[in-house]
Amino acid sequence: MSLSFYRFGSLSARLWAFAMMGLARRPMARTPGIGFWKLCGSGTGEGFTPKPNLSVYAILSTWPDAATAQRETARGVFARYRAKSVEDWTVYLAPTSARGDWAGVQPFAPRTTPASGPIAALTRASVRPRMAHRFWGRVPNISAVIGKDPSVLFKLGIGEKPFVHQVTFSIWPDAAAMNNFARTGPHAEAIQAVRRDGWFSEELYARFSCVSDRGTWGGVSPLLTKETP
Repeated sequence: MSLSFYRFGSLSARLWAFAMMGLARRPMARTPGIGFWKLCGSGTGEGFTPKPNLSVYAILSTWPDAATAQRETARGVFARYRAKSVEDWTVYLAPTSARGDWAGVQPFAPRTTPASGPIAALTRASVRPRMAHRFWGRVPNISAVIGKDPSVLFKLGIGEKPFVHQVTFSIWPDAAAMNNFARTGPHAEAIQAVRRDGWFSEELYARFSCVSDRGTWGGVSPLLTKETP
């Protein structure tokens, strides 16, 4: 899988990126070798919030192999996004576990065992409209905590549709750091509420090994751990 992030500076570039949420669908579908894909906007803050960030957009894609992923994310729609952006970063990921569905399908087929090095977590949920107020009441607390966590290497909230189709994506130095965050504090409390009250009509949880990356975010590669000189 690849997940590409793009930051747009000028107003015209941001308007272009917003329009591409619709206009890029046809050329994305014609991309050679592409499997499951989604065009996403993003939220502000640490993690995500109900307030959209109109300067950052993302493209999630699955591929049959690493060579195809590297080749196709360097051209076509991806190159058009890169040319308009002021910064871009693509991370290439190998799924190690996945459960649940995304739009009725399971897009990630785990084929590798967890490797040493940074790992990524992706959660995608379709929020039941009647539960949206409870969901968004919890999210700011979770976002604040993940933003303060000294272990997290990267975090961003993206989504296909505001308020109801949401994705959280984060990268951690190892499984222990990820599990420590997931099992304590506001995140653990929210998971209990999800199970108890049925917030989501559909949900997917996946973990990945971080294979490689291209570009920078905030001027550096997020895969460089905090211990790296």
